[in-house]
Amino acid sequence: MSTNGATKLIEVTDLQMHFPLRQGIILQKQVGAVRAVDGISFDVFEGETLGLVGESGCGKSTTARLLTRLLEPTSGMIVYKGNDIAHSSRAELKPLRRDMQMIFQDPYSSLNPRKTVGSIIGEPFIIHRLERDDDKRKKLVQELMDRVGLNPEHYNRFPHEFSGGQRQRIGVARAIALKPKLVVADEPVSALDVSIQAQIINLLSELQRELGLTILFIAHDLSVVRHVCDRVAVMYLGKIVELAEADQLFDHPRHPYTGALLSAVPVPDPVLARAKQRQVLGGDVPSPTNPPAACRFHTRCPKARDGVCNVDEPLLEPKEGGNIAACHYPLTGDEIAKRVPTAAV
Repeated sequence: MSTNGATKLIEVTDLQMHFPLRQGIILQKQVGAVRAVDGISFDVFEGETLGLVGESGCGKSTTARLLTRLLEPTSGMIVYKGNDIAHSSRAELKPLRRDMQMIFQDPYSSLNPRKTVGSIIGEPFIIHRLERDDDKRKKLVQELMDRVGLNPEHYNRFPHEFSGGQRQRIGVARAIALKPKLVVADEPVSALDVSIQAQIINLLSELQRELGLTILFIAHDLSVVRHVCDRVAVMYLGKIVELAEADQLFDHPRHPYTGALLSAVPVPDPVLARAKQRQVLGGDVPSPTNPPAACRFHTRCPKARDGVCNVDEPLLEPKEGGNIAACHYPLTGDEIAKRVPTAAV
C-alpha cells in the first residue's frame, strides 16, 4: 500500500529504552546501561503492515513491547490517536489495551498451561467487562476459534493438547478478540514448521482484510517480510538504519547493512546465485552497552571512511529512489546489482 494520504495510527519520536546495569548487592549502583533502543523515529499508518527486521539483539522485540506499553520507555514519544502514551499510567492505559494487542513468538510459553483454551481466549472479555454472561461469552469464543481455523468443540481442552501451529492460532484468536486497531506480531512464525508458517501468515493477511487491522510484523525471514509487508524498517544496534516500501527496499537497498542482509538470503536459481556477490561483514556486532560513536555500523561497514563515519552520526533522511536511510555513503546502483540480483528475494 502507498502511505500517501494515509492516516497515521502511531507516531514514534526519538524513542529510547536503556536497561540499567547495576553492581553491588545492597547499594545496587548503576554502572552502565544496555541501549536496547536508542533514539528511533517512525510512523505506522492505518491498515498497513510495517515490517521490522534486523539481527538478534538489535532492539526489535523491545520496540514491540514499547509500542504496546508492556515497557515504559526511558524517553521519547509514542503518539496514538493524538495522545502521547509513552508515560501513561496503568489506569490510563487500560482502555487503550483494547486497541493494541500482541502475538508472541513462542506459542508454547505464551499460553497459561493451567487454563483451558476457552478461558484463555475469553479472558479479554472479562478483563474489559464486555461480556459477563458465561453462555454468551462461550459463544463468542467459539466463533473466534472457528474464525482462526480451530474446532469450536475443543473449547475445554488445554494448550498441551494442541500442536504448535494450533497454539499460535489460539494466540491469534486472543489477540483479535477485542477487535484491536493494532496487532504487534513479534516473530509469530519463527518457532513453527515451514508449512505451518504459511498457514499462519495467510491467516493474518485474511484477518487484516476482514477486520482492517494495522500490523507491526517482526521477523528474521526476509522472504516472509517481503511477502506480507507494505513497508520495511531495518534496525541495527538500537537504531533504524533504513526505511522504505517493501519492493523498493528489497530491489534497491541504500544502506550497506541492508545490502549485506539481503546478500545473505539463499537464492534458489543457480544462475542468480552465481551472479550474486555475497557481502560478508567482518567482526561481531558491538555491545549495546558501549556502541560505537557516530555511525553504529562503521566498525563493520566496507564503505566506512575514517574521519567521517566515525565522527558524524548520519541522519535518517531520503536517498535516491525514495528510501530513507542513515548513511553517509549509500550503495550505488552498480553495488546493488552485484549484491541483490533481480528476483533474489
